[in-house]
Amino acid sequence: MSINEHALRDGEVDAGGIGFFEKWLSVWVALCILAGIAGGNLLPSLFEVLSGLEFASVNLVVAVLIWAMVFPMMVNVDFGSLRHVGDRPKGLVLTLAVNWLVKPFTMAALGVLFFEHVFAPWIAPADAQQYIAGLILLGAAPCTAMVFVWSQMTRGDATYTLVQVSVNDVIMIFAFAPIVALLLGVTDIVVPWETLILSTVLYVVIPLVAGAVTRNRLVGRAGGGGKAERAVSEFTGRLKPVSVVGLLATVVLLFGFQGKVILSNPMLIVLIAVPLVLQSYGIFAIAYAAAKAWRMPFNVAAPCALIGTSNFFELAVAVAISLFGLHSGAALATVVGVLVEVPVMLSLVAFANRTQHWFANG
Repeated sequence: MSINEHALRDGEVDAGGIGFFEKWLSVWVALCILAGIAGGNLLPSLFEVLSGLEFASVNLVVAVLIWAMVFPMMVNVDFGSLRHVGDRPKGLVLTLAVNWLVKPFTMAALGVLFFEHVFAPWIAPADAQQYIAGLILLGAAPCTAMVFVWSQMTRGDATYTLVQVSVNDVIMIFAFAPIVALLLGVTDIVVPWETLILSTVLYVVIPLVAGAVTRNRLVGRAGGGGKAERAVSEFTGRLKPVSVVGLLATVVLLFGFQGKVILSNPMLIVLIAVPLVLQSYGIFAIAYAAAKAWRMPFNVAAPCALIGTSNFFELAVAVAISLFGLHSGAALATVVGVLVEVPVMLSLVAFANRTQHWFANG
């Protein structure tokens, strides 16, 4: 998930941990989910109008809200931190291996297992392919912003987290579209490459460039050093209300668009959630165990495992809408990903904090 967070640096996180919004994040998201479902059923004409505001298969309202969330986070990404890529390489190697060599393919495998076999008696074949596509989009989109929140909640090494996010974003520009196209092709779904690449450019490349330009200007005016970091933090801090509204409004809209489906078939939501939950806990277990075996310090190990587990749901939702439509099964599957992710990630953060004695200190 994406949410604006100050540029996290060692020493910036106080002993109290997280802010008020992040502390009660699951509550706000839950309320917005309920509001969206209620709105989709009580005000269907409004959501039909909003869903019809499209251009080139991209919903304009959703696009604006996603930009509101993604842009402040991109300003926080310090690409200068890439020079530290050689420092403590184990964590970076593990994160990239899990994100790009394990996660997309295990998610596709779980989707096929459950929707073509385990759940086959209850799911029509055409619908099953749509749900699999949505799961693949989630699995191929590693988290780029809520990583900062999860890292902060485990008191992870903030600079190292920035390195991981920066490298992930660079790789995503080139790897997301080919991996998704490959896996969707395996599941016999025709992929319009133009739309897929357009979505990657809209939701990754352009925000990254805009964020980098903005950050460079802020740093240039401040003159570098601690003043530069304060300038970036102050700028993103001013944007935080916009980012929060973007996140919550996106949740309301997405669940509003699918409100009737959710109420008419709640068991479908449960079925879609099953492979997502298994994937999340499974990926965390793999990454966390590997970090322990590799003797990483906790402030690197915990963010590594959490980065691999979390998803960039905004990108997944946007591509699902672009490829298959707002009311498609693929879009529904990515929306269920939003529903599942917050409580699952909070439970994993709690587990990591309880088991930090398994690891060496940073």
